[in-house]
Amino acid sequence: MRKPYLSILLTLLITISLIAPVLASSIAPSVSADVAQQMLVDGNKRFTSEKYADSQIGQARRTELVKGQHPFAVIVSCSDSRVPPELLFDQGLGDLFVVRVAGNVLDSIELGSIEYAVEHLGAKLIVVLGHEKCGAVKATVDGGEVPPNIKAIAAKIQPAVTAAKAANSANVYEAATDANVLNMVAALHADPVITHVGGVKILGAKYHLESGAVEFIKYNIPNPVINHH
Repeated sequence: MRKPYLSILLTLLITISLIAPVLASSIAPSVSADVAQQMLVDGNKRFTSEKYADSQIGQARRTELVKGQHPFAVIVSCSDSRVPPELLFDQGLGDLFVVRVAGNVLDSIELGSIEYAVEHLGAKLIVVLGHEKCGAVKATVDGGEVPPNIKAIAAKIQPAVTAAKAANSANVYEAATDANVLNMVAALHADPVITHVGGVKILGAKYHLESGAVEFIKYNIPNPVINHH
């Protein structure tokens, strides 16, 4: 009579051992948006002062991350080779969920990636990171014929260019870069999946190429910490 029970118990133990890594990876870390922002600020200070933290890219860290990822922030940045977020913020493997695309623009694919990071991985901070001398912004300002796929990127940036020109900005390229970041921040605020998750903070920032400093942009559109609706 005991054999069926032993068989059932053995089956349960095997099942638990198989799903344990999945369960572990679904548990998000308790890092608030404000704490996450400070971690980015501190990391960028280490980067600019060239006093880097101990690298978290070795075998021990790789083994740890096999169980799952718990990035503390989402960074939306340009594909520009001079602007790698993990380096600019002095972070290691598994720390940042990075979405990179020319001009740091957002479409359904990029938004879906961010939704996943917020809803399933537990990230509470989203930063849209623009940078000085952005080639995608310059190409949009200058205009001219471009291939269809590049044209799709320029179309996303164009509203920022129009706003910068209307404001008679002294440097239309940099003004358009800033406006483009803020337009993407506004798009994130309008995303229904992100707004359903509690405690998420969305910020715009700009990377300065020579100094290496990341400046969080001040702007006039609403920027609340999103709560449950």
